[in-house]
Amino acid sequence: MNDTLIQFKIGLDKTAEHFKKETAGFRIGRAAPALVENIFVDAYGTPTPLMHLANINVADPKTLTIQTWDKSLLKSVEKALQQAELGVNPVVQGDVILINIPPMTEETRRETVKKLYQHLEEAKVTLKGQREKAKEQIIQMEKDKEMSEDDKFKVLEDLDTMIKDYSEKLKDIAKEKEDEIMKI
Repeated sequence: MNDTLIQFKIGLDKTAEHFKKETAGFRIGRAAPALVENIFVDAYGTPTPLMHLANINVADPKTLTIQTWDKSLLKSVEKALQQAELGVNPVVQGDVILINIPPMTEETRRETVKKLYQHLEEAKVTLKGQREKAKEQIIQMEKDKEMSEDDKFKVLEDLDTMIKDYSEKLKDIAKEKEDEIMKI
């Protein structure tokens, strides 16, 4: 495989992994740490992901518990959770924050799926941007006589095949998540 394509593949892997992590935080009607772990909290004047500030546990299928390592951050975490628009209300009990996950209605499920597919489109746009960047590099390599015209066309063909594969991979991730969201 061409060195340009190897570097390009690394970028595509990162895009797919980012999309997968992003969709893990979508509410599915049951408690999951991924729902809140990437919410940014103002900690010591710096926005910090919640997973770097607290233990996040599943108490039961409908309840998350969050216990900050620094008790002085309890109010900041509560505020960040309220502002995150998760459709849940955090409750502080002593030094623990409880989040009760209400059952999802058909309407909230459909809204979540709609949001999922908006994120899918954004990920596809990222793929296209990466393809254009790689394509420019390949064309420049041919102009600089680092590869022949025949090699350029072969590499561009491989590039398009790779983009199709990653596009399908993103669709599969979205479909799997949609099934998970719509499951009652």
